[in-house]
Amino acid sequence: MAPIERVADKLEAPALDDRSYRVIRLPNKLEALLVHDPETDKASASVNVNVGSFSDADDMPGMAHAVEHLLFMGTKKYPVENAYNQYLTAHSGYSNAYTASTETNYFFEVAASSGQDSEALAGDNAISPLYGALDRFAQFFIEPLFLSSTLDRELRAVDSENKKNLQSDNWRLSQLNKSLANPKHPYHHFSTGNLETLRDEPQKRGVKIRDEFIDFHKRNYSANRMKLVVLGREDLDKLESWVAELFTGVENKDLPQNRWDGVQPYSDKEVMTQVFAKPVMDTRLLDIYFPFLDEENMYETRPSRYISHLIGHEGPGSILAYIKAKGWANGLSAGAMPVCPGAAFFTISVRLTEDGLKEYKEIVKVIFQYISLIKEDPPQRWIFDETKGMAEVDFKFQQKSRASSFTSQLSSIMQQPLPREWLLSGTQLLRRFDSEAITKGLSYLRADNYRLTLVSQNFPGDWDKKERWYGTEYKAQPIEPEFEGDVKEALATTSKDRIPDLHLPHRNEFIPTKLTVDKRDVAEPMKAPKLIRNDEMVRTWWKKDDRFWVPKGNVYIYLRSPLIKTTPANEIRSNLYCELVKDALVEYSYDAEIAGLYYSLGSYSLGIDIDLSGYSDKMSVLLEKVLVSMRDLEVKPDRFNIIKERQLRGMRNFQFQQPYRQVGDYTRWLNSERARINEQYLAEIGPISPEDVANFYPQLLRQCHVEFLAHGNIFKEDALRMSSLVESTLKPRKLPSSLWQIRRSLVIPPGSDFTYQKTLGDPANVNHCIEYYLFVGDQKDRVLRAKLLLLAQMTDEIGFDQLRTKEQLGYVVFTGTKIMATTMGYRVIIQSERPPEYLEERINAFLAMFATKLEEMTQDEFESHKKSLINKRLEKIKNLDQESERFWSHISSEYFDFLQNEHDANYIRPLVKKDLIEFFDQYIHPTSPTRAKLAVHMVAQSSPKAVAGSMSAAEQKEKVVSLLGKYLTSIGADADVESLTKRFKLVDIVGGDQSAIMQAVSTYLTEDAGVPADQAAQVVEQGQQLLGTVLPSLGIEIQQKPDADGEVLPEAPEVKQTTFIDDVHLYKAQLALTAGPTPVTELRDFEETGPKL
Repeated sequence: MAPIERVADKLEAPALDDRSYRVIRLPNKLEALLVHDPETDKASASVNVNVGSFSDADDMPGMAHAVEHLLFMGTKKYPVENAYNQYLTAHSGYSNAYTASTETNYFFEVAASSGQDSEALAGDNAISPLYGALDRFAQFFIEPLFLSSTLDRELRAVDSENKKNLQSDNWRLSQLNKSLANPKHPYHHFSTGNLETLRDEPQKRGVKIRDEFIDFHKRNYSANRMKLVVLGREDLDKLESWVAELFTGVENKDLPQNRWDGVQPYSDKEVMTQVFAKPVMDTRLLDIYFPFLDEENMYETRPSRYISHLIGHEGPGSILAYIKAKGWANGLSAGAMPVCPGAAFFTISVRLTEDGLKEYKEIVKVIFQYISLIKEDPPQRWIFDETKGMAEVDFKFQQKSRASSFTSQLSSIMQQPLPREWLLSGTQLLRRFDSEAITKGLSYLRADNYRLTLVSQNFPGDWDKKERWYGTEYKAQPIEPEFEGDVKEALATTSKDRIPDLHLPHRNEFIPTKLTVDKRDVAEPMKAPKLIRNDEMVRTWWKKDDRFWVPKGNVYIYLRSPLIKTTPANEIRSNLYCELVKDALVEYSYDAEIAGLYYSLGSYSLGIDIDLSGYSDKMSVLLEKVLVSMRDLEVKPDRFNIIKERQLRGMRNFQFQQPYRQVGDYTRWLNSERARINEQYLAEIGPISPEDVANFYPQLLRQCHVEFLAHGNIFKEDALRMSSLVESTLKPRKLPSSLWQIRRSLVIPPGSDFTYQKTLGDPANVNHCIEYYLFVGDQKDRVLRAKLLLLAQMTDEIGFDQLRTKEQLGYVVFTGTKIMATTMGYRVIIQSERPPEYLEERINAFLAMFATKLEEMTQDEFESHKKSLINKRLEKIKNLDQESERFWSHISSEYFDFLQNEHDANYIRPLVKKDLIEFFDQYIHPTSPTRAKLAVHMVAQSSPKAVAGSMSAAEQKEKVVSLLGKYLTSIGADADVESLTKRFKLVDIVGGDQSAIMQAVSTYLTEDAGVPADQAAQVVEQGQQLLGTVLPSLGIEIQQKPDADGEVLPEAPEVKQTTFIDDVHLYKAQLALTAGPTPVTELRDFEETGPKL
C-alpha cells in the first residue's frame, strides 16, 4: 500500500492558538486535516463530499439531500439504523449534516475522553469515544445499507422538511430566483426534494428508487472528492493512525471536481429582467443580482471585499445614508455570492419603506450613481489597507468555537484551492492589493448585466404566475427601455452631475490601536465576577479576563424600571424609543462595527438593555455616544412613522412564522403572571404617536437602577468609570429596591391537565404544532433539577428516534427541559401535518413506553447517561463571549447562580435508577395522578380537520375510499370504485382500523385487479403511510398499527380528561404564584476584597 503523504505540518494560525495541525493524504487520495487540541473536552470530525444538489438528476430533484438522510440509517458494519446516534448520545455527543449546491457535509461531536482518565489518552483506543465515533462515521462512506425498511420513512422526513419551509420567504424567494435562472445550469434545480420528486413520480416511470440512491452514491461519492477534519485530544500521530485505519477503505474512483464551466446561472435571457414577487410576510425588498467573476482562485486579493465594503457602507456619504435620509430604506447589504466553481453573483439588497417601494427606480439609480463614483478613480490603497488591517487583527485574536462548527467549516473550506498552510487563514485574510482585480470586479456592475427583484405584498398586485415548488406568486418582465436608459445615465454620471451627498467613506477613527493584553499567570480562572460597587443607584460586576487573553471585552447594562411593564402600550413605547435611538446612531456606529466594536439596545419587560462587545480600546467612547443619544433623542415624526410601521409589520408577521417558533410564546404566557403575547401588543400600537414616545422616554430614564457587568480586557478602574458614566450621563433618581419588579411564575397544581388551543394565522400553512409541558417545580430545587436534566438526557435520542424517525410525526421534534422565570418542567414540541390531539396521544404513548425502558435500563446504561450529562454540564467555555453570556444570564435571572453547572454535576452524581423512576412516576408518566400538564395546540387553518367537524361517518368513509382510489390511479393501478367500495363494506374506517383498511386494499388488488402479490404488498406498504396522514386529517383516530419492522407502535394509555382554557384571565386567577427569584449566595460573598488589577 502506498504511504500516507504529509501535505502540511504547519498552518498559519491565530496568535493564541494552542492547537497543532497536520494535513495528510491517504493512499486513496482522501485528504484529512488532523487537529490536536490538548485542552478540548469535545472531539469532532466532519467529512465534506464534493457533491450536492447541483448533481441531482433533472427528473429527480432532491437526490443528494435524500442520500444525506439515508446514510444515517445503518451500514454493513453497524446495521442498526440509529446505532450511530445512540453511541454519540451515550458519549455527550450529537451529529448533523447538510446538503448544499456542490457539497454535502456530515459532522459529529463527542466527548474527548471517556471520563475514566480524562488526562491520559495514549495507547488504548477503547478509552476514547472519538475512535468509536470515527469507526461508525467512516462506514457511511464505505458500506451504507440504504435499508429498504427505512427508505420510505426517510423520504417522508425529506418531504416533511420541505413542507416545514413552504411558507418561509427565505426559501421561497431563493427558489424563485433559481427557478427563473438558466434551465441549462443546475442552479435552476429544486434542491430539497419531496415525495413527488423522490418517490411518486419516479415510481410512475418504473424507476426503482432505492437502486437510484445506491447508484447516486456509487457515482458521486469517492475518496478523492472527500475532505476530512478530525479534532481530538490525541496527538497527531495517533489521529493519523486512526484516520488511516478507518478511512483507507473508502473507495477512490478518481472522479474530477464537479464544475459547470461553459454555462452561467443567468444567460442573456435572464439578465435585464425585473421580477415582482409576493411574499408570505409583509416584507419589502429590492434585490439586484449581477453575474460576477468567480473568485475561487483569487484568495489573496478577493476584490469583492473592497467593492462590498463601499457599496454596503452605512456611514456618511453612503448609499444607505442617502436613501435613509429620503425615507426610502431601513437597511442595505451587499456582497459576493458564490454559486459554484466558475459562477457567482454580486448582490445588493435594500430593505424598503412604504415610500421606498414607490421610489424603487430612484433607489436603483442612486445605487448606480454610487457605482459610477467608485469606478471614477482607480481603487484606493488606503481603503484596502484599512480592511486588510482589520482582517488581520480579527484573525490574530480569533478565539475557539464549538468543535463541530470548526470541523464542519474547515472540511468545507478544504474543497477550495487554497494552499494547505492557509486553511485557517485563507478565507479571512486579505494578502495583496490588486487594483486590476478590483477594477475587473467593478466591470461586472454594469447597466446591462443585472436582474432586479422587487418583493412586496401589495405592489404591483397583478402577479400572473406561480413558482412550481413553493407556489410563490410572481410576475417577470423585461426592464422597460425608459428605466434601462435612466440606469445607464446614472452609471455615466460624473462628479459634476452626481448627487452631491454621495462620497466615499472617511478614515475610520474606531480602528483599535491598543491591542495589548495584561496577561498574568493564574492558578485557576475565577468562576464568578466580583461585585465592585453595590449601592442604591448602581450594582457593578466585573471580571478581568483570566482565560482567553484577547484585547476584547463585553459590557452589559440593565436599566431597571417598573414603568415599562405597567401596560402593553408602555412596552411598545419603550421598544419604539430603543429603535429610534438605534436609527439615529446608524451612521456613527457603523464605523465602530467595521472596527470590531458592536452595541445593541433593547427594551425588555423589566427595563432597558445596553450591550457592548468587541475590542476594548474605544469601548467607552461608543458607550458615551449611545448614552448621550438616549438622553437627547429627538423624536422626528418622519423616522418615527417609518419605525412604527416596521414594528407593526413585525407584529403582523409573527403569525406567519413557523408554528414551532410561535408556540413557546403561548406556553410562557400561560406560565407567567404578567407575560403578554403578540396580539396584545398589536391591539395597542395603533394610537401611539411621536409625542407619546417623546413624553415617555424622559420618565423612563428619570428613575431607574443600573445593573452593570464588565468582563474581558477591562481594568477595574475602567469598569467603575463606565458604570459611573451611565449615572452621570443619564442622571436618574434612585429606584428603591422596594419598587423593583418581581418576576413570578404560575404554579400548575398537581393532578391538573390544561389545554390551550390557538388557530394559526397563516391560511396557507399546513402544519399543526404542539408544545406538551409538564410542570416539575422550583428551579432552585437542585435535586429536582438534577433529575429533570437526567430525564432530558435519557429521552433525547430515543424521543427523536421514536417520534420522528419511526413514527414520522414531523421534521421538527424536540424533547427536553423548559426553564421559566422561577420554575422548570419537561417539554415535547412537535410540528406536524397530524392534528395536535393525535400528537398528544403519541407523546403519551412515547412517555408510557419510556417508563418501561427506564425500568428495564441496565446499571451500565444508567451510569452512561449520567456520565454523558455530567460531561455536558462541565463542558469547557470556548471563548470570552460564552463566559460573558453565562455571567450575565445568572445576573439577569437574579439568582446569581454562577456555579450552577458544577452544582448540577454534583447533584447528578449520586442519583440512582430508583430516584429517576420515582421522579418519572410522579411528574411525567401520563397516568400519574400527581403530574401537572399544560398543552398548547397550534391548529392549522388549512387542515381538513376543520371540514371533518361537519362530516358524517358515511361521508368520512366515502372520502377515504375516494382518496384511496385516487392513490391507486396515481401509481398506475386499476381503481374500480364500485369494487373497491364493496371491499370496504364491513371495514371500520371511521374507527381507524388501519390494518383492516390495508387488508381490504390488498384483497382488492390481488383478487379484483389481478395485481401480483409482491407488487400488491409494495403498494399496501406505501398506502399505509398515506393513511397515517389522511385519517387524522379527517378527524379519524388511528388504531395501533405495525411499523415497518412489524412491531406495534407504543400504545397510548388512558389519561384523564383535559380542561380547555377558554378564559386566560380566569385560568391564571385560579393558580398560585411562586416566590420571586432570590440570590442562591449572599451578594456580599462576591464583593471585591483583593488588590486592584
